[in-house]
Amino acid sequence: MATELGAAGGAFRVVGAMQTDVGRVRSSNEDSVAFVAPAPGAPEAKHGYLAIVADGMGGHAAGEVASALATEVVRRVFYSLEVEPPRALKAAFEAANRAIFEQSAREPDCKGMGTTCTAIVIRDGSLWLAHVGDSRAYLIRSGEVSQLSDDQTLHAQLVREGVMTKEEAERSPGGNVILQAVGTRNEIAPTIWSEGLPLRVGDAIVLCSDGLSNLVGEAELAAIIPDRAPQESCRLLVDAALAAGGHDNISVGVFRIVAPPQSGRADQAATQKIAVVADDGRAGGPPTRVVAIR
Repeated sequence: MATELGAAGGAFRVVGAMQTDVGRVRSSNEDSVAFVAPAPGAPEAKHGYLAIVADGMGGHAAGEVASALATEVVRRVFYSLEVEPPRALKAAFEAANRAIFEQSAREPDCKGMGTTCTAIVIRDGSLWLAHVGDSRAYLIRSGEVSQLSDDQTLHAQLVREGVMTKEEAERSPGGNVILQAVGTRNEIAPTIWSEGLPLRVGDAIVLCSDGLSNLVGEAELAAIIPDRAPQESCRLLVDAALAAGGHDNISVGVFRIVAPPQSGRADQAATQKIAVVADDGRAGGPPTRVVAIR
């Protein structure tokens, strides 16, 4: 199950859905997702749309705590600031890092916890990215898939430096060593775009944790997303990752840039946080969890 949201905004609307699934191996889901789609006239509307994927790590339930804390703090701080998206994202990521780091220091069960965090903001016809870790953001335009984020992993860094090829990195052990995570140290250096990427009607943006990107390639993204609604795209992508093994938690968000409604009817504003739990039909298996903010 997924939650689909949309709101009118300027020359286009953003319609999106997010889904997170525990997978076939893990006993708990340490991923968290959030999508804020303010309706016209809502106080948040001037800040734009915000979507987040966070993939937690740590002992016991600490990874789940870290990812949930990151999504909540980033959302709250971003919408509280009257500044441009890059500055708001920087402050939001720094606040999330402090909150997780301080809770980790206070509570023994949370010691060493951290999380990836990849967020996009869509405002005034452009997209901004903020990123720590190895969750990913993609743009699909005219059938072509472009990865917007750079993986902050050891192998990805070695590939960028020319030490190994992409093919060698895929075959070598240690590819999941993350160079930076939110909350594991006192300060972080997130990648934050200083300028927005202009968007077009027909574009699609994908956010996902590595539980999806490690099992579902760009060719499948290009085949599944362009001709389908975001909710169906999320379901098919999660199903594809499960069919490929589902050895990690799986989270994905799909956001389509569409023309505004011709009727002029605005979607109603909603501000509550919603959490939906749905049985996915796998006998004895844990449920799909969908978390969104609208």
